[in-house]
Amino acid sequence: MAEGMSRNDFMELPTSIDEAEHLQVIAAEEFLYLHELLDDKLGPGFGVRVGQQMLIEDYGVLGLSWRTCSRVGEIFERSERYFKLLSNTFVWQIQKEGNISHVILNREALRRGMELSTEASLSATVVVLQAMSEKNISPTKVSFKHKPPTDLTSFHTAFNCPILFNQPQYAISYKTEDLNLRTAKADANINSYLLQQVDEKTKGIKIPGAKFARDVESLIKDALPTGIPSIHHIADLTAMSNRTLTRRLSEAGVTYRDLIKKTQENIAKNMLRNTTQSVGEIAFLTGFSEQSAFNRAFKKWTNQTPSEFRKSI
Repeated sequence: MAEGMSRNDFMELPTSIDEAEHLQVIAAEEFLYLHELLDDKLGPGFGVRVGQQMLIEDYGVLGLSWRTCSRVGEIFERSERYFKLLSNTFVWQIQKEGNISHVILNREALRRGMELSTEASLSATVVVLQAMSEKNISPTKVSFKHKPPTDLTSFHTAFNCPILFNQPQYAISYKTEDLNLRTAKADANINSYLLQQVDEKTKGIKIPGAKFARDVESLIKDALPTGIPSIHHIADLTAMSNRTLTRRLSEAGVTYRDLIKKTQENIAKNMLRNTTQSVGEIAFLTGFSEQSAFNRAFKKWTNQTPSEFRKSI
């Protein structure tokens, strides 16, 4: 509608706009048909323009996890875990070649609607990475499996780099150093810990053990969607050595291993109580690679399955 269409233009959809506004999911067939309908009415570049309008919030649980990434390129690692856990398919994969990282989107273009959806996905990637880094980073190359449209104006505006068609795979390439950039949130956290350490060393202001443990627990929570974080990863975020981090946690009366389990349990219980997220999505957010492993761990924590726990509330 932002491009001049009215509600009357959507009368032929199987599901009306009013009905669709109240649905959490829509059938893939209708989703692809809608892309084809809009492309016919709005012309070349529609999919790319859609991608430019996407916000992180539009991606649900996956988008929620992106906000806590420590590195920009980590969104692809989390996306790969998410789709593997919830759909048993690898969608995003990263292949490094020298100082360039090729982010490959494993998807078949069986119909025009899928081609348009893929154009939107790659276009949205540019927006999301810039939002995560708060920097104007751009891809070095974008590749599409399908043939080029008649007008590439929207493509050049969105990608600002060489664009190739009729390629063997869908991919968007970035300088590896750009994907390794700290996210804006991670930079803020690291600066906070560095300032605390400066205060400790220069002013003798010791961070209380309980507060330090809570801070580490928060970092663990942010890292879990990528998988259970190593102590080295958390130590790096706090600008400490593994030994210093272990000692500080010991002073607070906890071990790193215990803090991992406590964080996983607290997240799981809170989400089962207060959200409608599926058990699979909660397993993803708590760092598990398989829903069955999450179910076993939760049963060990509470003597109930996640579903039983949710029903008992």
